[in-house]
Amino acid sequence: MSATVFIDGAAGTTGLEIADRLGGRSEFELVVLDDARRKDDAARAEALNDADFVILCLPDDAARAAVGMIRNARTRVIDASSAHRVAQGWTYGFPEVIGREAVASARLVSNPGCYPTGFIGLVAPLVRAGLLPADWPYVCHAVSGYSGGGKALIARFEEDRDIAFRAYGLAMGHKHVPEMQTHVGLAHAPLFAPAVVPAHRGMLAEVPLHLSAMNGAGSPDELRAALAEFYAGSPIVKVESDTPDELLLRASMTPVDTLTLRVLSAKDGSQARLVAMLDNLGKGASGAAVQNLNLMAGLDETAGLRL
Repeated sequence: MSATVFIDGAAGTTGLEIADRLGGRSEFELVVLDDARRKDDAARAEALNDADFVILCLPDDAARAAVGMIRNARTRVIDASSAHRVAQGWTYGFPEVIGREAVASARLVSNPGCYPTGFIGLVAPLVRAGLLPADWPYVCHAVSGYSGGGKALIARFEEDRDIAFRAYGLAMGHKHVPEMQTHVGLAHAPLFAPAVVPAHRGMLAEVPLHLSAMNGAGSPDELRAALAEFYAGSPIVKVESDTPDELLLRASMTPVDTLTLRVLSAKDGSQARLVAMLDNLGKGASGAAVQNLNLMAGLDETAGLRL
């Protein structure tokens, strides 16, 4: 018997991509509300309470309100917003870092942010291994395709072709910072410098390291080996050992649900650049939600993913 799935916010980019990944799968039956009923709170409440699984693709306040509309202890929830990523009672949905069993057994799962997926994927295993200090003031530079900004930003980039680069979050305090700090276990909030480029999808997150100034830090080879060991056997997270002269985000990028990590370094090992590449709509959003759904339903975590 198929499990029922209701995507609240199914008309948005993340919701559409989740539905696409679930299309044609016999394990799940999508609960779909027509245009009129999806804005009707009574119809939404009925769907939220009747479904086996609910995936919230809503703004933060609306996601909190939707959770409040669920009146039973049976419906299991994946929230793709940032509303519950550091909230008590919620499991952070990064199975490779938090643990697959933790996600599989959870009732309430908060999907990671796209940028934090790159930062946490790089830094958390190395802090755990004692190869990077937890009390270092880390910096994360990152660029993303404009699709992660929602309909307004998508329209802005597609209507104004003269935009070449959009730096934002310049007042600090970006909403992704709490989960970056919490789920790595850092003493200091990282300095997060995000930007958007004129590509629909794709993301690169980088953490530069002055290894020679960090007490007890591992060598670049040790960092790379630790990441490779941590993600050994993962069908989704790949640790590359190559040292390319350049890394490119292409405007023609096709959807993919993998996360690729690299440790690039100076010849003398004094400095390193940890680099994560992913699809902000894949492992950064919809792909991650489907991976978590698969685990919660007791299925192969890669079912329906684009690897």
